[in-house]
Amino acid sequence: MTFIGGILLKLFNIHFINENQVIQVPENTTLLEAEIKAGLIPDAPCGGQGTCGKCLVQIRVQEKSELVKACQTKVHSDIEIETLKHTSKHAILHEGFSRPVVLKPALSCHEIELEKAKPGENASDWQRLTTALTKVSGTDMRHLEPDLTFVSQIYTLQKEKIYAVTLKNHLLDLKNAPVIPYGAAFDIGTTTVVGYLINLTTGKVCAVASTMNPQVQFGADVIMRANYALEHGTKELSSCIQTAINKLIGQLTKEAEIERNLIYQVIIAGNTCMHHLFLGISPASLVHAPYNPAVSQMLDLKASDFSLSIHPNGRLIMLPDIAGFVGADTIGCLLCTRPDLKEEITLTIDIGTNGEMVLGNEERLVTCSTAAGPAFEGAKIECGMRGAAGAVDHVHFENGNLKYTTIGNEKPVGLCGSGLIDLTAELLKNHLIDSSGKFIQSKSSFTLIEPDESRDFNGVYLTQKDIREVQLAKAAIAAGIESLEQELGITEDQISKVYIAGAFGNYMNPQSACEIGMIPFHLKDKIVPVGNAAGEGAKIALINEEELLYADKLAKKISFVELAASEDFQDCFVDNLEFPDFS
Repeated sequence: MTFIGGILLKLFNIHFINENQVIQVPENTTLLEAEIKAGLIPDAPCGGQGTCGKCLVQIRVQEKSELVKACQTKVHSDIEIETLKHTSKHAILHEGFSRPVVLKPALSCHEIELEKAKPGENASDWQRLTTALTKVSGTDMRHLEPDLTFVSQIYTLQKEKIYAVTLKNHLLDLKNAPVIPYGAAFDIGTTTVVGYLINLTTGKVCAVASTMNPQVQFGADVIMRANYALEHGTKELSSCIQTAINKLIGQLTKEAEIERNLIYQVIIAGNTCMHHLFLGISPASLVHAPYNPAVSQMLDLKASDFSLSIHPNGRLIMLPDIAGFVGADTIGCLLCTRPDLKEEITLTIDIGTNGEMVLGNEERLVTCSTAAGPAFEGAKIECGMRGAAGAVDHVHFENGNLKYTTIGNEKPVGLCGSGLIDLTAELLKNHLIDSSGKFIQSKSSFTLIEPDESRDFNGVYLTQKDIREVQLAKAAIAAGIESLEQELGITEDQISKVYIAGAFGNYMNPQSACEIGMIPFHLKDKIVPVGNAAGEGAKIALINEEELLYADKLAKKISFVELAASEDFQDCFVDNLEFPDFS
């Protein structure tokens, strides 16, 4: 028995068979909540609403076995649970477009010499240290608050050369031998997290590590997670992503064979909701009009305050956000491509659950975010899945037959975003669906792979509802592009290049995206995948202080276009629901 909210509840044992783990939970706990408590990171794209059917588990109660939705099944007795085996071999994109950047990090190790105080001089050891630091660092450190740990070391260290590790106006470490400082850059995406370890003396990337964002257990998209945080608080969401970053730091340092305390700086890019949830900030302002961030400027914080196990004095830099749903990941993309330096007009799109896009050139940049929904991440698609081993990633007709490929060349199990777009385009071009998205010949679905050819014997198919989800997603992207063109007063012909960022954009067939009307067809040959541009931007900010400082100015320079209340956008969205007519 246990008291919860003043009510006495029974406790029951939950035995997770595959994981060989037993936990106790109160009566009326959902199986999804039990999985989360056990640290299993279940897949729950709909946030526990019971609509996606991705959280299925096999339960055994009194020798009876049943397949149920974990989010809709409550505990009323001791239960044995067999979690379905989801692959962990996700295809996480590490690399992105790169441009030459001068190695000039904000983090530096300086050699300084302190002469012993002469009789009659009243300058303290700390004053003489900060004066010497000012001379070698180029930053005025004379007003630095005394750090008592360092103060007690100065007298002993001054007998030899002193090496000081500084970050802007922070003194992070004092040594009597040279230090090779490291920094880590992270891109926290809604679905995945990628980290890079960089030697800030050479600029070399020494290790790369990635993982699924553990917040997926609370919902596939930012709105679901924000709503969960409003109902339950931010602690679960922030602690799980902080733990994930810490584990990645462990992987990075192990691969590079260095100690954690040699990392003095961490830079993080992520969308505005991921930014807030990492820091433990309530996302309330993001989900209520006018949908503004609680804080948007670049933040310089103590890393240990956010459970990051690096050097005890290490700093955490959060890149700035632009607006409620245009975040620091977009700033990372722009640091990577720098459209603000170009005379020609470019369009940058990061396609995920939100379609964040920036249009313009050196004269003016405009941005918006459209709610594309989680269709391209596999949620709300009956056979949908993320980009993992066994996902159908590309589809094409060959000699009258549909052919497909899967990630890892493994037996097919579902459709990821790039495969979904390819299949939709092929059905459209071959007159199996019409421009309204309706199946021709009164069909209710299209089977790509028969059950006996698939890994889980369920087959891979596309339903009428799935096509409607594709229409909603692609219409949001297309309407966003048109809205930005209208804001700048240009036509699509004036766009010289289209940068597509993110894993989905990297694997997506540009022709298929244009054939379904997600991107204007005239831009087909101007599309350039730039991979994990947000991660590349975070790396650039880490290795070059000027780029880091400019990020804040760039965020303030961009004009945000709010689409939510725009009647023109709504009309444009409706107009783009139809597919191009191939009849």
